[in-house]
Amino acid sequence: MSSKQSHPSDNVTSRQAGWSVMQRADDPDIERARFQLKEDIANGATGISLVFEGANSAYGFGLPAKAETIPTLFDGVSLDGLHIRLDNHPHGRVIADSFIDYLQHRRINPTRTKLTFSTDPTAVLATTGKLKMSIEALKASLPQSMSVFFSSGIPGVVLEADGRPYHNAGATPAQEIGAMLSVALAHLKMVEEARHHIIYALPHIGFATALDEDPVMGLAKMRAIRLLWRRLQGERGVSSPFPAVIHVETSMRMMTRQDAFNNISRSSIAAYAAILGGASSLSVLPYSFVFGLPDQTARRIARNSQLIFIKELANPLAKSTSRRDSDADALAEAAWVEFTRLEDEGGVMQSLIDGNLAKRIEEARDLRLASYHKNERAIIGTSEYRQADDRVTGIVDTKPVHFEAEGISHCHPLVSGRWDQDFLEVQKIAPVEITKD
Repeated sequence: MSSKQSHPSDNVTSRQAGWSVMQRADDPDIERARFQLKEDIANGATGISLVFEGANSAYGFGLPAKAETIPTLFDGVSLDGLHIRLDNHPHGRVIADSFIDYLQHRRINPTRTKLTFSTDPTAVLATTGKLKMSIEALKASLPQSMSVFFSSGIPGVVLEADGRPYHNAGATPAQEIGAMLSVALAHLKMVEEARHHIIYALPHIGFATALDEDPVMGLAKMRAIRLLWRRLQGERGVSSPFPAVIHVETSMRMMTRQDAFNNISRSSIAAYAAILGGASSLSVLPYSFVFGLPDQTARRIARNSQLIFIKELANPLAKSTSRRDSDADALAEAAWVEFTRLEDEGGVMQSLIDGNLAKRIEEARDLRLASYHKNERAIIGTSEYRQADDRVTGIVDTKPVHFEAEGISHCHPLVSGRWDQDFLEVQKIAPVEITKD
């Protein structure tokens, strides 16, 4: 593997792909994370997701939330042409401000990079149950904070509607998209209440979602998000709606410890659906994440799963003629019903505080779990064709940590999990027959 310094503007990958090939920088050991970052960029990655401790996508790991993390991480790394994503986290503006300061210190023109700040306080609330301030103070302070970004001329997404906390808690696609729409509407209302026209904010609003091993549903989710984002803009008086900017992360919930190498296939299917669905950026979770922090080999496999689509599969976007538009339309209608319900409850943040959304997600999770025990669905390697050898592979020797968010408690956090965990937990109470090789 080459160790020479490179950057995406010199990389044919960035010209061939219609999306950003994202790799995670999430190792608590900054020096090791810096080495991984250089290797990823030199070998095909065109974007980096900076995942800090406590983020809803950190899964027990994450970069230290310190001012010195970013300059240390990027020491000797060319940022020109790179897509840099600051994944949503509970540390307020500290990280974003330190990153902007770093860009100014290095005199880097932000227009030569692609930036995503992915701010979504509701996702923080959903994941931790806490915010650093009251809901009223948050709503009062956000417009002023966001106006700094809007007026700075820095391109890219600043506000995001992140559906991953709901997906990882077991929500249906309609519940997840409904929550995302409610968050997006709250963003628009915030801009309007600050006496700005939403047309100026629309280019800075994006979405993040997780796709699992069901490619038909994955395509339907992507299309439904696009349809409903256009519909929502239309209802706010926008005559020429902006297209949805969607970041996709392959699902942690679908991953299994049993026969974990099957996770490579699951993630590849999810990645392909994301590509066909027009994802703006894509992060493939390494197969070994279920055991701990993935090592270099597991990260390479995750990165290469995208590069294969680019370099070995002729024009994957041209193979999207079999999309199930009817499924997407049905999902869009169901998601709009959930969105309307959330708005009737005062918005997704209020619904989380009152426990209404959490209750519906729990009901949906139980229904899907029942389908595994009725053999209506399968988890290969867990509910069917299970192997006795449950080996731990592909991780570095770093233990996950429990992150306790600071701030005011507003609700019980949504509980993330995986289907194989839920299946085996219920199996202890009511054993079911396992089909063996």
